[in-house]
This record gives sequence, structure tokens and C-alpha cells, in this order.
Amino acid sequence: MADHLADLLDNVVDQPSFLAFIDALANDFAMDRNAEASSPSPAYVASTLGWENGTVDAFLDAAHAWGASTLGRHEFDRPDISPWRRCAEILYAGKVYE
Repeated sequence: MADHLADLLDNVVDQPSFLAFIDALANDFAMDRNAEASSPSPAYVASTLGWENGTVDAFLDAAHAWGASTLGRHEFDRPDISPWRRCAEILYAGKVYE
């Protein structure tokens, strides 16, 4: 699923592709929670599907922190990409950013 998420992220250019990405991200989280329920990952290690943040508040905090830390950095905040793509990148960071 991680490769699928990366592919979807790479293709976010408008509202429909952004919504498809959000749907896939939500499905990835649900699958991760199911996997973790049956076989929990050790403490201080990313979950089965790579989630660093397993609660809404932790997810949003990480997304915000990554978005703020990359704001204005050329490699992340490029004027040539869709704002929908930038939003998708920020949400994806909520999954993996500590």
C-alpha cells in the first residue's frame, strides 16, 4: 500500500486526485490499525505500514510540524506544483514525520 500511496501522491494535481489520495491514506491507516491489533509493533518503532503517528492529534501535529518546517524551502515548497499536491504532501508527512 505504501507504493500505492506514493504513486497517488505523485499524481495529485486537482481536487479529485487529492480526494483519491485522502481515501487511500485513510484505508492505509485502517489496514495498519488492523495489523497492529493482531500483531503490535515494538515500542518506539513505526507501525506495520510505517505509521509514526497513531492518533488524530499526533497525525495532525506531525503534518503541521512538517508543513511548517518545509515552508519556503525550495525542494518542498515549489511554485510549479499544484496546491492540492502540497496539501497531500503535508498530510502524507503526518503519517511518517516524527
